[in-house]
Amino acid sequence: MKLAGLTMYDLDPVREATDAWWAGLAKACREEGFSDVPDELWRGGPREDLWRSPDLLLSQTCGYPLLKHFMAHLTLLATPIYGAEGCYGANYCSLIVVRANSDAATLEDLRGGICAINDWDSQSGMNVLRHTIAPLARNGRFFGEVKVAGKHQFSIAMIAGGEADVAAIDCVTHGLMSRHDPDSVAGTRVLAQTQAAPALPYVTSKHTSRADHARLRAALNRALQDPELVEARDALLIQGFADPTLADYKIMLEMEVGAAAAGYPVLQ
Repeated sequence: MKLAGLTMYDLDPVREATDAWWAGLAKACREEGFSDVPDELWRGGPREDLWRSPDLLLSQTCGYPLLKHFMAHLTLLATPIYGAEGCYGANYCSLIVVRANSDAATLEDLRGGICAINDWDSQSGMNVLRHTIAPLARNGRFFGEVKVAGKHQFSIAMIAGGEADVAAIDCVTHGLMSRHDPDSVAGTRVLAQTQAAPALPYVTSKHTSRADHARLRAALNRALQDPELVEARDALLIQGFADPTLADYKIMLEMEVGAAAAGYPVLQ
């Protein structure tokens, strides 16, 4: 049996919608001739294990770790088009979030503050923030402290609770939280948006054949057109799929290189 996991936006308030979306995707995969499609999504253990599995049929990953660590394991299938504030076609950005009562009016006002990130390997939570802050850094430093929250949701909670002053939040995550659990973003506000980059891609194992790759892409299109999935797609903010290439994602590496060239190789 193959494996499938959609862990990137699998927030508790949209868990039911994610399962419904997968049920429709699984049905579409079977209609395209796949016989070893799992009924349920993988939700056990580190997602990196899933992404390295040769049995991976379908998943979603972040473009930054895809380029940095998983090129030998994953093949790009398609990029979702999301209907969230901060999304522009198949591109997305991060929202620079601060406390609602913060005096910060510009990024410069955040100097010396406490920054929360979801993960050091995150495009939305770390890499694009490093790129954004690099022109403002002095002697390779801008923040007083950087704390690793583990998830975007935890970063926002740290800001609301006074444990951090700022975080860069994936705009799709923020959109899902704002819509389905508005209390989770209460006490915070958006200060700015970062530069956009291609959104989190759907991927399959490098071991997936070219023929199966094409059938998976056809299955995604089937699911987009399935009237029974309207509610699930709407809940997950999914509006379509685009076909960017890996070259489009290299803007993320350019952000990394640019920050280093500006004397700011590490977010701090």
